[in-house]
Amino acid sequence: MQELIVRFDRHLNVERNVSEHTRRAYLQDLAQFHSFLTEELKWSGDDLPQRVDKLVLRRYLALLHKRHKKSSIGRKLSALRSFFHFLVREGVVAVNPGELVATPRQEKYLPKVLSVDEAYNLIERQNGAPLLALRDRAILETLYSCGLRVSELTGLNVGSIDFAQALVRVLGKGRKERIVPIGRKAREALGRYLTERGAPADDEPLFLNQRGGRLTARSVERQLKPQLLHAGILKDATPHSLRHSFATHLLNSGADLRAIQELLGHASLSTTQKYTQVSIDQMMKIYDQAHPRSRKK
Repeated sequence: MQELIVRFDRHLNVERNVSEHTRRAYLQDLAQFHSFLTEELKWSGDDLPQRVDKLVLRRYLALLHKRHKKSSIGRKLSALRSFFHFLVREGVVAVNPGELVATPRQEKYLPKVLSVDEAYNLIERQNGAPLLALRDRAILETLYSCGLRVSELTGLNVGSIDFAQALVRVLGKGRKERIVPIGRKAREALGRYLTERGAPADDEPLFLNQRGGRLTARSVERQLKPQLLHAGILKDATPHSLRHSFATHLLNSGADLRAIQELLGHASLSTTQKYTQVSIDQMMKIYDQAHPRSRKK
């Protein structure tokens, strides 16, 4: 089975041209499933894929339910479906057992959103070593100004920013490229940071770590926690919260939902519609606090 996974990896990289993040996640999911077959079921031999049916997959998913969220289980099932689809195409198996198993119903959740004042306070309260402070300020300004995923942010190069046109070229999920506007404050913060770096070339990473390499998404997430505390914000927010805040604040200011969909790079409008619920909840909270017939005496 390991040889088949190597061939599938080549298929993901060459034929489907998936992102490195997706490829790595799929390989980890397949390695976990292979461990389940060999350690939990005590299977061995070269015919493992041919022995997998929908009952085996259901038993595997039941085991995952004890330790993983439904969203993670859905992704792992998607990886297995893609793998077995590849094996069907290659003539290794006759049917794809993953297609016979229903995807777990996803939990409904409302994204964590900073208020406008909290977003401003977080951005304005940056301090520390000059270059790192300029970088962190530019990161927060760009996340909030453009609504980027953190992986999209760390994937930017210097040449991704068109300062003259006030646009950013973003490589999103599925390697889909989109162009998004970037605000004046973010451009100014980026300009100060790049000037301090000595005007780097267009093909260099936009954001660097302390060792001079490309900054990772994990590093951005790790740095945000002390930044929140320094700003006096006690919410358990993540860099993705700035993306949620970007969308919610635009919607609250009257932006069209379709336009927000394009800015966020959502393939489906239904994904964007969750922000309407955030706005409705905020509206009801304001109503309950302000309306004379709603306030408790």
